Amino acid sequence: MKMAMTIGRALGSSERGQALAEMALIAPLLLFLLVGLVEVGRYANFSILVSNAARAGVQYGAQNLVTAADNVGMQNAATADANLGATMTATGSHICKCADGSASTCLPTDCASSHRLVYVQVDTVATFNSMLHVANIVPSLQIRGHAVMRAAQ
Repeated sequence: MKMAMTIGRALGSSERGQALAEMALIAPLLLFLLVGLVEVGRYANFSILVSNAARAGVQYGAQNLVTAADNVGMQNAATADANLGATMTATGSHICKCADGSASTCLPTDCASSHRLVYVQVDTVATFNSMLHVANIVPSLQIRGHAVMRAAQ
């Protein structure tokens, strides 16, 4: 009976040491996976912010024909929506087409056989900086957003 208890205690103490050794081996891998998941989440959030900023810019420009011509206003609306500061640039523009598919120069006299359609577009570009700078593996990425909408007429 005494011998059985002694063997049981000996196995229990060595198993505790084995568990500690396994944990020491697997902990860096788990930490690396956790940091990777956080980094992917940051990238996804940043990408959503840049895309939504482009949409906010075209929503401003699509209100009417006056705001459709306000390229700076569209850029400011996009930048204010993203709230990313100097890391994002926005470019707003407007495009005109005739309803019959022919080209237009955005003059009221264009499109004699049909009416003029005005579209606004905003392109956003931001730089995502990674938290991980291990051996310069993807230290930063450029994320682009693009949105087009027809202006209300």
